[in-house]
Amino acid sequence: MKKAILAIALLIGVFGMAQKEGKSNRGGMKDLNSEQMATLQTKKMTLALDLSEAQQSQIQALNLENAKARKAKMEERKAKKEAGEAQKPTSEERYAMQNARLDQMIAQKAEIKKILSDEQYDKWEKMGHRNGKHRKGKGKNHKRGDKKADRK
Repeated sequence: MKKAILAIALLIGVFGMAQKEGKSNRGGMKDLNSEQMATLQTKKMTLALDLSEAQQSQIQALNLENAKARKAKMEERKAKKEAGEAQKPTSEERYAMQNARLDQMIAQKAEIKKILSDEQYDKWEKMGHRNGKHRKGKGKNHKRGDKKADRK
């Protein structure tokens, strides 16, 4: 009897955890349009870097362009997935995608450098926006409470 109750409790726990995995952890960002995402990102940068009005408008334009590109790629992936055409890319396709992504990052970094002052640019670099430090996962080797992994 005790084993049956324990098994039922275990199954309920497993099914409960399985339901949570389907939800996105983006805080509703996927529901926003490109303009809204760009505006929020610009305001966050304004608060962090104390941007002038001219800088805000330039950053807004850059963020809007990037948000539109991200949204288009997301819609393209979604359409392929719904059509059943989604498949793993070949190594050449992965190389081309990675190369294009890095080229886009280099171009964005150059644009940001033109817009921001030297102090603001240094602070922006330290914020970790370009090297993925703002992501929650922080890579494969990240361990909770591991101070060495946090310092890298």
